[in-house]
Formats: sequence, C-alpha cells, structure tokens
Amino acid sequence: MTKKYVFIYFLIILNLIIFKLIFMIDENISTNIDLNDAWYRISVKALIYDKNWDILLCKEENWVWDLPGGWLDHWEDAEVCLKREIKEEMWLEVISIQKAPVCFVTANKWLSKARPWIANMCYKIEVKNLDFIASDECIEINFFNKKTINWLKTLQNVERVFEKVF
Repeated sequence: MTKKYVFIYFLIILNLIIFKLIFMIDENISTNIDLNDAWYRISVKALIYDKNWDILLCKEENWVWDLPGGWLDHWEDAEVCLKREIKEEMWLEVISIQKAPVCFVTANKWLSKARPWIANMCYKIEVKNLDFIASDECIEINFFNKKTINWLKTLQNVERVFEKVF
C-alpha cells in the first residue's frame, strides 16, 4: 500500500476508536445517572382570557383539560412556540403575546412515564377570534375559573397555574 492509503486507513481506524469511546462515555453517563430526578420538559402555555377573566382550556382526546400550548422545540423562542402550537391545536391566529411570562410552574405529569416532570412558562395572549377547529390535540375548548375547574379532569400544572393567577 502506498503511504496515502495507509494514512486514510489510519484515519478511519482512529475515527472508529473515537466514536466507540464517545459511545461508551455516553452509555456510562446515561446508565449511571437517573435524569428523571433533575430533568423537566419545558412547555409554553397560553393564558387566553374572556371578558370575565376566565381562562381558556382545551380538552384533549383523553378527556383531560389542559392549557393551550406545547413543548418548546430546540432553538425555538416562546413567541414562535406559542404561535405554532395554537395554530396546530386549535387553528387560531395569535395577534399578541405578553413579553414576559405571567407565571412559571412545575408539576408531575402523571399520564407520562417517559417524561413525568414538566415546567410551564405561561404567557397572556390574544387571538384574532375563537373560531376554533378541532384537532387531534384539542377536541373542545371552554373558559373556566378557579371554581369551575374543580369539576374537570386536569393535570397538576393546570391546577398550579390557576392557583397563581386567581
């Protein structure tokens, strides 16, 4: 073999060794540390108020009521996330978003074993209208307050948000 091919062969072997070392390190980290103890999935939630200051909730296919909004994607800011999620869930157009979150809550999402802990940043938003179109993520919408929420099946995050804003 020529020196050129020996060098290329050497680089391939070196890359394989480095890849294997990285994989072993990653494997050891993920098996030795329980990330569920310190890991939160971040979501951005919308607080849409009616004239009585009741808050809009969405009923999901599993009959659980939740705030509109969803998971924050990598490199996405809250404004982009809220506009995307509101469109995906309800086909509503967001016309304004408050610059800072109204509240921040953490909660246990008992319906998910893979991602049991969630953190919600909640922003007051306004939508163009309430001409709601049902989707897989939201089959019904309605406005609720601290008294009327007690009759609903909700996640812990919704209860915590209502405690903070009412």
